[in-house]
Amino acid sequence: MGAELSGIPSANVPEPVRLDAVELSWSIRQRELSCVQVAEAFLTQIDRFNPLVNAIVSRADEEDVLAQARARDAELDRGECAGWMHGFPIAVKDLSDAAGFPTTQGFQRQEPATADALFVRRMKEAGAIVVGKTNVPEFGLGSHTFNSLFGTTTNPYDLSRTAGGSSGGAAAALAMRMLPVADGSDFMGSLRTPAAFCNVLSLRPGFGRVPTPGFLGEPSVVGPMARTIRDLAMLLSTMAGPDERAPLSLPQDPALFTGSPRRDVAGVRIGWVGDFDGYLPTEPGVLELCADAARLFERLGCVVEPAPRLPVEQAWETFLLWRRWMLGESLHEVHRSPTARARMKPEAQYEVDGYLELGVRDIAAARAGRDAWRESVSDLFDRFDFLLAPSTQVFPFDADLRWPAEIDGTAMDTYHRWMEVSAPWTLSGHPVLNLPAGFNDAGLPTGVQLIGPGHGEWPLLQLGHAYEQASDWTHTVLPPPLT
Repeated sequence: MGAELSGIPSANVPEPVRLDAVELSWSIRQRELSCVQVAEAFLTQIDRFNPLVNAIVSRADEEDVLAQARARDAELDRGECAGWMHGFPIAVKDLSDAAGFPTTQGFQRQEPATADALFVRRMKEAGAIVVGKTNVPEFGLGSHTFNSLFGTTTNPYDLSRTAGGSSGGAAAALAMRMLPVADGSDFMGSLRTPAAFCNVLSLRPGFGRVPTPGFLGEPSVVGPMARTIRDLAMLLSTMAGPDERAPLSLPQDPALFTGSPRRDVAGVRIGWVGDFDGYLPTEPGVLELCADAARLFERLGCVVEPAPRLPVEQAWETFLLWRRWMLGESLHEVHRSPTARARMKPEAQYEVDGYLELGVRDIAAARAGRDAWRESVSDLFDRFDFLLAPSTQVFPFDADLRWPAEIDGTAMDTYHRWMEVSAPWTLSGHPVLNLPAGFNDAGLPTGVQLIGPGHGEWPLLQLGHAYEQASDWTHTVLPPPLT
């Protein structure tokens, strides 16, 4: 399974890194492990395995991390605990600010950020210690993590293949037990694709669940990644919750996500979306593994039936308008500099070129199309409790490729068409959980998207927990370097 592993260091993994995040939190608070022991174990794991996958970049000074860990231990000595992440090492996706670390976006070196993004501040307030950033594609574009600053992040299950993106560094670090949990963000599957490629879990929250400033519900959202549903829910409880700077944030108490995810799922109705009746090309083997996941839900007592076909062709055209609008707006200033423009990868220039062609009527069409698509998807929730679809259309591909030019003989007409399976649910704004779905004969993983109703992150996590208890791919199939 995987790439040639000769020369890989011994996988004598320090025990703390093998613990799930909730277990690690308990061990720290019970003083079974000190924060210094935890920091040393994860730093050792990073030193040992990060050279294989190149997931964590802009590393913190080791002595500074250990000093913070000693301070966390001193707090525990005084009976003070910041939160469930007390003493946790974390690495922040390199599209978001963490004070003291550069936010390069995989494009150019920057001065260290002077403040934290809101969700980063919340993780630090819960006791976490930032040890670095996680690698991303340039500007987060394309679900393949490579850039000219730090290079390529490779797949823990086959070091010759991609880890996906744009949260590729986060997913690879999780799979290699270099982090207990990780943050990510998702516009076009950037939480879901790398999680599927690396056999971990992720949640794309619905709009407003994790607050971001502004009055417009943008397609991009921040969300958690983890190796278990409980860990995913706990990290969501830290990231979520209203904030005065985010007028669209949901007022619901995020403590909801700290409860037991166990529930009886018998009779739960799931609509199987699949490849939209053959509309989406898929690599052989992907749909078969996703169908196995659907059958597992049936064995749990759920009722899985084919969902009526949605007008996904129109959804794609609407999605492209939103993507050009949002990405072009954020990249336009960089693009205006001739020097920077010459360094931008073609995919970024493609988005700005499309943005510059947009007019007011295009923006109006994007808004109207998004409303219509949301209504179409919401109509399905009158019949089903959840929807189920593949997380990806391909298995992890050769890391030397920029992107798949074709899928099973069908040519891709844009750099991101091979990720179209994620776009409909971005556009609708419903919460989406990626669950591992197993491995093909070459040992490459894939996943399924479980889509929930609006504001339905908690029931989504509960159903995901039942699935996890019956499959548990993250623990039963470890990356080859760890075995």
